[in-house]
Amino acid sequence: MFALFDDAGKLHAGRILSGTDASVQLELDSGRRLKVKSAHVLLTFEQPAPAALLEQAGALAADIDLDLAWEFAPEEEFGFAELAALYFDDPPSAVQQAATLLKLYEAPHYFRRAGKGGRFRKAPADVLQQALAAIERKKAVQAQIDAWAAELVAGRCPEAVRAQLYRILFRPDKNAPEYKAVVHAAREAHLAPLALLQRAGAITSAYQFHWQRFLFEHFPRGTGFPDLPAPPLPDDLPLADGVAAFSIDDSSTTEIDDALSVQGLGSGTVTLGIHIAAPALAIAPDSALDAVARQRLSTVYMPGHKITMLPDAVVQAYTLLEGAPRPAVSLYLTIDEGTLEIRGATTRLERVPIAHNLRHDRLDTVVTAAWLDEPARAHEAPPEVAALQPQLAFLWRLAQACKTRREAVRGRPETFTRPDYTFNLEGVTGPEPTGEETVVIGTRARGAPLDLMVAEAMILANSHWGQWLASLGVPGIYRSQASLAPGVKVRMGTKALPHAGIGVSCYAWSTSPLRRYTDLVNQWQIIACARHGAAAALAAPFKPRDAALLAIISAFDAAYSAYNQFQGTMERYWTLRYLRQQGITELEAAYLKDNLVRAETLPLVFSVLGTEGLQRGERVRVRLGTIDEVSLEVTGTVVERLGATEPVAETDETLEGESEAPLAAPLTVAVALDDGDEGASDDAGAPSAAAT
Repeated sequence: MFALFDDAGKLHAGRILSGTDASVQLELDSGRRLKVKSAHVLLTFEQPAPAALLEQAGALAADIDLDLAWEFAPEEEFGFAELAALYFDDPPSAVQQAATLLKLYEAPHYFRRAGKGGRFRKAPADVLQQALAAIERKKAVQAQIDAWAAELVAGRCPEAVRAQLYRILFRPDKNAPEYKAVVHAAREAHLAPLALLQRAGAITSAYQFHWQRFLFEHFPRGTGFPDLPAPPLPDDLPLADGVAAFSIDDSSTTEIDDALSVQGLGSGTVTLGIHIAAPALAIAPDSALDAVARQRLSTVYMPGHKITMLPDAVVQAYTLLEGAPRPAVSLYLTIDEGTLEIRGATTRLERVPIAHNLRHDRLDTVVTAAWLDEPARAHEAPPEVAALQPQLAFLWRLAQACKTRREAVRGRPETFTRPDYTFNLEGVTGPEPTGEETVVIGTRARGAPLDLMVAEAMILANSHWGQWLASLGVPGIYRSQASLAPGVKVRMGTKALPHAGIGVSCYAWSTSPLRRYTDLVNQWQIIACARHGAAAALAAPFKPRDAALLAIISAFDAAYSAYNQFQGTMERYWTLRYLRQQGITELEAAYLKDNLVRAETLPLVFSVLGTEGLQRGERVRVRLGTIDEVSLEVTGTVVERLGATEPVAETDETLEGESEAPLAAPLTVAVALDDGDEGASDDAGAPSAAAT
């Protein structure tokens, strides 16, 4: 005697060895023996043999018309043998019963199980029609997936796949047919998904690929602003007495956050004014403009373009543009002219006359250390700069002294062995580059006099205001670094902790409120201190232990890191474009580690072959290979060891974590063949030299 039984939803057949009311001992054709509950035995038969029964039943089940069987089936609950008798013969054979049971198992949309023992109930007509329609839709979708996959394998990209390109690559919905088509085609073509899509022509512009990818991830609704006017400033701001301030920025800078003034030269006591644009005097917390700034959190920089944190009309209302008094939060430091020691500090809310907007990219070759140290050479500079020579000379002396003091706290000097690289795009005709422009990559020595003047002044302001907030019990957003030990990173928090990398007791970003949201937040707190003094903690927008500050820190940290990474991505893209445009086939580089080398004259770190036996810092000549502007990869091979070695400088901690990793590491995508460092300096308070 044989039995057909259900085991975890699958039908099996075997020989009955023994049995009770509760269970049956069976032997399968494989020789395996098992104990099956009697309730799971659906059919007993004497012939044919189990294997033959299943084979014959399977063939017969394929011929059963489900629509006809559904018509024959009783309206009430029924057993499979009853349906077999209606559809075939009465009584039905064991093969016919088994075939009916197999078909019922295969068609849950027609027949639903009603408990154990092979009992079923047919689906209502409306439910059946919905199920059949869903099956047809699924078949149609699968047919579309197969058609798209075939096109991709053939080297053509369907428009539907092109429209979902960035979602497929970077944030895929694994149930989407476009995604499934790419996965299926990649398997068929034995290619990585990105390579498959490149071959199929889905990516027509490497520049647009990187740009649109960034917008997809961080600006899915576009980069435009709502129509929001600049709020008016308080009408009681006093005019700064006797001040003629000047800013020092790159020529393309529109968000002029900071300016300097010097008074009292020759008197023995000099007053240094550090004047910061004051949007926080007009933009109120929780206002519509605040919501815009809090959503963006920072200006995004890239060669030839930028996405500002605030609308341009708002920026123009508060930027420190020359020619008129501008609203500012001013820090006045009283300094001994001889010793350069700081004797006192005062913060004022006022309107500051801005006399000049100096542009360092035009003046770096003029305002040199030698020019600053020799008053007789003042005439060598443009008239407006020549008139500022005494003030600039004092700022240069002060900056060097401040740097020396910080280095004493740091325990070692700051190192500036590599230049900053500048990217200028020629031929930009629209609101943003197309990626086809000619790129000119220049260099600017770190620690140039104008650079250092601004950097040290901003460090003074950020550290002083950070200490002031803490002394009044007003919370702020701080950056800290516990030590210069390897692996100790800069962190953001609400406590005034030391910043070992800069060499100050605390550091609160406060000098770029037009382009960084953290600075705007800190400026609200500083304004409360200036207005309310010891009672500022009660009046400040953010109170002690305010959870909102922690939320801002978390969001800013993530956004700022992403924006800096994108800036690195675009700078790497333009560097690779430069290699092509200049026809460069070889580079001199210094070996770092793990097959990585750093180009000596370009901002490029990349992996090469032939590094066996090289020492860290050893100079080599590298022959370039394939350049891929989409994946941002460039290959190379060491063709000559240049002999001399140069020690690779330690990381410049003042730039907070600039690493030796490749600039914008090669592209990674989220598609799997399975269905299932900061770019801007803390101290300068301005974007890197490459930013525009």
